[in-house]
Amino acid sequence: MPTTRKVVATDKAPSAIGPYSQGIASCELVFTAGQIPVDPATGKIDAETVESQTHQALKNLRAVLQAGGSDLDNVLKVTVFMTDLGKFGEMNAVYGQYFNNEPPARSAVEVSALPLGAQVEIECVALRRVATTSPQ
Repeated sequence: MPTTRKVVATDKAPSAIGPYSQGIASCELVFTAGQIPVDPATGKIDAETVESQTHQALKNLRAVLQAGGSDLDNVLKVTVFMTDLGKFGEMNAVYGQYFNNEPPARSAVEVSALPLGAQVEIECVALRRVATTSPQ
């Protein structure tokens, strides 16, 4: 099977703020760029708390996955970047609302800073719903 590589782009998630794609779909997988809590309608981080930032980042992640032919139910691995792991419980409570049934593997790491002053950034790898009737 030939390898395919398709750039994933949607206006339902924030535009890339650098030389990268929102996601890449290849064969059966979707790889997302890290999603910070930028509201795609305003282009700004309107959320102030870790909880509200986690909600927005996961909404953005879902939008990229859906544009790539996947969804949160198909996620295999998540990486969460936080500027303060002391707020892990707050992030985790929101995260559990999105991944409550057979959650994916996950890592969470503390970083010194995130783009635009975000407190949370989330990326993932997911299975893609590939049509079996036509080559992708």
